[in-house]
Amino acid sequence: MNRNWRAIRAIVRKDLRQVLQNKSVILPMILVPALILIVIPVAMVVAPQFVAVEDLDVDDLQSLYEALPAALLEDFEGLDLTQTWIMLSANYMFAPMFLIVPLMVAIIIASDSFVGERERKTLEALLYTPVSDADLFLAKVLTALLPAVVIGIASFVLMAVAINIAGYSMMGGLFFPAAPWWPMVFWLGPAVSLMGLGATVLISARAQTFMQVQQMSGFLVLPIVLLMFSQISGFLFLGVGVMLILGLVTFVIGAVLVVIGARTFSRGELIARV
Repeated sequence: MNRNWRAIRAIVRKDLRQVLQNKSVILPMILVPALILIVIPVAMVVAPQFVAVEDLDVDDLQSLYEALPAALLEDFEGLDLTQTWIMLSANYMFAPMFLIVPLMVAIIIASDSFVGERERKTLEALLYTPVSDADLFLAKVLTALLPAVVIGIASFVLMAVAINIAGYSMMGGLFFPAAPWWPMVFWLGPAVSLMGLGATVLISARAQTFMQVQQMSGFLVLPIVLLMFSQISGFLFLGVGVMLILGLVTFVIGAVLVVIGARTFSRGELIARV
């Protein structure tokens, strides 16, 4: 099927401009990544400068250390207790929390694009434009997916800079990121964004308000929290192989959800609900 890419790009640009003008959308996309990926990790890295490592809670880190594959243990050779704390807390302890960022961005923008526009009474004119339902749906999907991937990668870059600066003097060089971060950022992160987007599209078809979609989509964060606790406890270590498998499964789930959303997307129904 031929796509009207000119119209699709125009819709994406229009939606992104609206996102940038909406404080209720843009502020969470700035504050949440800053807290999760910069404030908390940097605080963990600099903690030994203010509190002796022996006085910190190291039980969880001990379980995490014991779960590390032998190949990764080489990174800890010659490190003292303080450096081990920094390496574990920065690279592994809260690593799964990174996934909240691309997931959150996809959910927020998709919610605003499908439901928020209806609340602002700006959807009707768009629905009557000479664009097919498939092209309109694809434009809405790209509006949410592209920023989620870009913001996720940009947040990771800023996180790497902040963490390495905070711990450089104590570690004697660069120490972040460890190997599992690469598939998590560039494979599992986009997969999580797609899954969150697909779920939000289906929820938006039934929700009446932007906040309602946000609340109903909140349950998608639970698997990420479970992954974090599984890693901290040593129950499941998110190594490169696990990341690749999780990414593949998540991509399949996300693709299925998006396809279902595309098949149920009806401009006529949306017009009736405006």
